[in-house]
Amino acid sequence: MSGLEGKSTLELKDIQKVFNRNTVDEVNALNEVNLQVNERDFVTIIGSNGAGKSSLLNIVAGVFPPERGGKVLIHGHDVTRMEEFKHARYVARVWQEPEVGTAANLTIEENLSLALLRGWRRGPRIAINKKRRNQFAEALSQIGLGLEDRMGTQVGTLSGGQRQALALVMATISTPSILLLDEHIATLDPNTAQVVLELTDMIVKRDQMSTLMVTHNMDLALRYGNRLVMMHKGKIILDLSESEKNRLSVSDLVSAFTRAAGEEFTDDNVLLSDAESAT
Repeated sequence: MSGLEGKSTLELKDIQKVFNRNTVDEVNALNEVNLQVNERDFVTIIGSNGAGKSSLLNIVAGVFPPERGGKVLIHGHDVTRMEEFKHARYVARVWQEPEVGTAANLTIEENLSLALLRGWRRGPRIAINKKRRNQFAEALSQIGLGLEDRMGTQVGTLSGGQRQALALVMATISTPSILLLDEHIATLDPNTAQVVLELTDMIVKRDQMSTLMVTHNMDLALRYGNRLVMMHKGKIILDLSESEKNRLSVSDLVSAFTRAAGEEFTDDNVLLSDAESAT
């Protein structure tokens, strides 16, 4: 285990997940994955397509349970069989597409109001009163995009970057135990992606939030966070501390993968994205 010393926020124990079992399409998505994430850990997760990254986030979020015997613990409590909407009290997620995490036909303040209801099946709608507006304005003002002055604006009229920044504020406004970032800059142009990444880093550090960030970009995985996990064929093959990853270049990381996996890293999408980020 790598990471900051402190109390455990998340523990994954013997996590296995098989899709389409006993068919020609059977996929062993996760294979005996064990992972402990401590308070304030910011873990970047890298791996080729099919490595198990999204399946891992889905397990943490409660989208589906692991196979029998695997356990998910949050702050030491077993939440393995907890319904997905209850997981949302502890786990927030920012998706790859800004449209997934925000409601286009609602205003900015209405979206933020819904974010406060996350994790509750039913109940009264949270009133958007002066206190709430002040809370929303304060949260928005810290990201520096001027959205605090546009809280009555329909979200569908925002740019992709503004909408993803809003999704980030929505995910973190209640300070969840765990923040999941599911390739959350993948659909943004490079300049906008950099802005959203810097906002992400600021919010995670400010709120000292335990975070898992999936990325296809090795350079970003090395530059952000205090820990790097590399997955391959449903397994964690590398788990590097901040000091270990800070000593590595992208080519070093590719070499480390080759040694750990026993085969060459061949995902052109990952290698190309790193070449582009270096230009």
